[in-house]
Amino acid sequence: MSSLNFLKSKWIYGVLAVLLAIIGYSLVPSEQYTQAPIMAAIVIIMAVFWIFEVVPIAITSLFPIFLFPLFGILDTKSTALFFGKEIIFLFLGGLMLAQGIQNSNLHKRIALHIVNLIGSKPANLVLGFMVATAGLSMWISNTASVMVMMPIGLSIIQEIKEVKNSESFLSKFAVALMLGIAYSADIGGMATLIGTPPNMVFMELYHELFPNLRKVGFTQWMMMGLPVAVTFLFTGWLLMTKVIFRMPKGNIFDGNDIIKNLLSQLGKVRRDEIASGLIFLSAAILWVTGSDITLSESFTIHGWRTSFGLEMVSDASIAVATSLLLFLIPSNDRPTEKLLTWNKARELPWGILLLFGGGFAIAGGFNSSGLSSLIGNLFASLEIDSPILIVLIVCVVLTFLTEITSNTATTNLILPILAKASVVLGLDPRILMIPATLSASCAFMMPIASPTQAIIFGSGHVKIKQMIRAGILFNLWGVIIVTSVFYLMAKFVFGIAI
Repeated sequence: MSSLNFLKSKWIYGVLAVLLAIIGYSLVPSEQYTQAPIMAAIVIIMAVFWIFEVVPIAITSLFPIFLFPLFGILDTKSTALFFGKEIIFLFLGGLMLAQGIQNSNLHKRIALHIVNLIGSKPANLVLGFMVATAGLSMWISNTASVMVMMPIGLSIIQEIKEVKNSESFLSKFAVALMLGIAYSADIGGMATLIGTPPNMVFMELYHELFPNLRKVGFTQWMMMGLPVAVTFLFTGWLLMTKVIFRMPKGNIFDGNDIIKNLLSQLGKVRRDEIASGLIFLSAAILWVTGSDITLSESFTIHGWRTSFGLEMVSDASIAVATSLLLFLIPSNDRPTEKLLTWNKARELPWGILLLFGGGFAIAGGFNSSGLSSLIGNLFASLEIDSPILIVLIVCVVLTFLTEITSNTATTNLILPILAKASVVLGLDPRILMIPATLSASCAFMMPIASPTQAIIFGSGHVKIKQMIRAGILFNLWGVIIVTSVFYLMAKFVFGIAI
């Protein structure tokens, strides 16, 4: 084997992972948390293996199953539980619902109507999907928003594939569209208090820790969160389509006549399309209307869970239950089959379920090893006089920390520490806690950083290297957006002078 081929071999990255892990182990102090250096080394190894795909990504996700018990971080039983989290089944059910739509060919009809409405300029299509996803994510979970939009996006990609004979363009457009959906779900969630769990964690902790300070209400949060989300969404769209994945200016299709001809070729809507569409629509409606929406202390819109006493029924239950209908209802187009068959379901990206589990296991390992506390304590030792510089540092650390651990777990851990640090530094606690909360939604580099990214990665159109390339720029841009908008709006919205 020549030296060039040796360098190209994935084994060199395995050696690199071990070397970096040893360096990471030596840099993490072990006096208070003896397992923290080991956890840091494991995370480094897994990150390198994921990025360079030393072994299949799903296999790397299984590393915690033997590494955690081996080094005393968590026992095997506790580690294995992370691979059975509720959201994994939400993802599985959503994939089967999408597969049902594709089987009936409804995705093609939806895609053509969207292109007919928005136009077929690639950048415009990406913007349309980003705005729609962000709008949904303001009111329902980021994950559910992606579940609703991803099948439609995939249908657009499939339709373009049939008429556009350009592999390079198609791959570039597919990545931009898929990442646009994932990123805009996280961005849209920043706009409202109910948009994403970290926002609700902030509200609960802030009101609990500072009962005598003025409460942050739904409208007040939105006055800050919406400008952040809108600014980030449109500048992020420009970043995605003009810088990272440059989209051509012309139309994908030569004219509206082609779209209309393609629609006419589909004929009338068939029974299979109606059935699969109604099943998916039922799931989407149940996802959207399930949770309560608290607009103020005195006004709450109750979801069906509260209204009917069904609090134990989660979004995952809805996804699985509705997807099972696809295996029960006979197909009219294929008389001997159901709307969805097991042979088709076996084609789903099952490995992505292990990726989910690996991400949750890392988050659990962070907490049990004390590595999260060690990182969190760094905030309490900040000795910087400039509040805006502290905000900037907080945004950077939270953004990149949530790449490898749950944003909800991170905010639960970091916000109390920041609250104490703000008292010591003589700052209004909102100066540190609000930017930290917003930044917890700005991790865009890794599939494990957010369920939205993991779902999109499961589409098969996005490679980890592409996600990292786009994610680094979005991470850094997110830090700038959050810091800048908070600095400009804090006085007007919260009466805070920075």
